[in-house]
Amino acid sequence: MAKFPMTINGAEKLRAELNELKSVQRPRITAAIAEAREHGDLKENAEYHAAREQQSFCEGRITEIESKLAEAEIIDVTAIAASGRVIFGTTITLYNVDTDKSVTYQIVGEDEADVPAGKISVVSPIARAVMGKSEGDEIVVKAPVGDINYEIETVMHL
Repeated sequence: MAKFPMTINGAEKLRAELNELKSVQRPRITAAIAEAREHGDLKENAEYHAAREQQSFCEGRITEIESKLAEAEIIDVTAIAASGRVIFGTTITLYNVDTDKSVTYQIVGEDEADVPAGKISVVSPIARAVMGKSEGDEIVVKAPVGDINYEIETVMHL
């Protein structure tokens, strides 16, 4: 079975969601189903069907999260000696040579990616272009709008 990289924060968020689903959502949905059953005929009971649909979604999400956590290789970037090279989990600041603007991203697992929050997937074009590079290196990112030239300003192990 292939392992997929995930940061400690990403794993903690998934565990928190799993705990919420199991300890709060699942009992609430079970109670809603029981209450809807008391209303009589289940064929025409919209509340019952809605609760069953919620239960199906909840159980599916629980299974999905458990699977992701089982297949995850959780990496603590702070435990890795800082080398100035870009690796999974590092936070990088890139200087766009063409627009004179800087952007900061943390390289995270696919499920943790959130571009507005500054987290990009390890399989994104930018992450693939910078992996293994060092501070001061210039890279070219192949984007749909064309090539984008960046210089790696900083590499931080946060």
